[in-house]
Amino acid sequence: MSPQTAARVAKELTAHDALAAHLDAELNLDPEDLANPWQAAAASAASFVTGALLPLLAILLPPAAWRVPVTFVAVLIALRFAGALSARIGGSSVRRAVIRVVIGGAAGLAFTYGVGHLFGTAIS
Repeated sequence: MSPQTAARVAKELTAHDALAAHLDAELNLDPEDLANPWQAAAASAASFVTGALLPLLAILLPPAAWRVPVTFVAVLIALRFAGALSARIGGSSVRRAVIRVVIGGAAGLAFTYGVGHLFGTAIS
């Protein structure tokens, strides 16, 4: 393609919407497929509130001897619902989000419990 033809094509492509032309030609992206930051923020906020309710009740309601196991299970259940809700609102794969969030949460719980046990913290 000659430099004159390339300049004309570039001018015509960017005349209407330069950003869309750049996203399509250079990055092979469709602006409609990009995540909406407001939607992602709303999904995170809703997930946080939803995910916090069940563990809070799990630590407050059972007798002291049952608090850790009940809270562990409740947190995993809450993470499952929070991951699913976040994925639905954000428009992503529910299965992938749930797996990622539950595995990450279980690892975080186990690590935190292990560190506490290592330093001799007591559950009361």
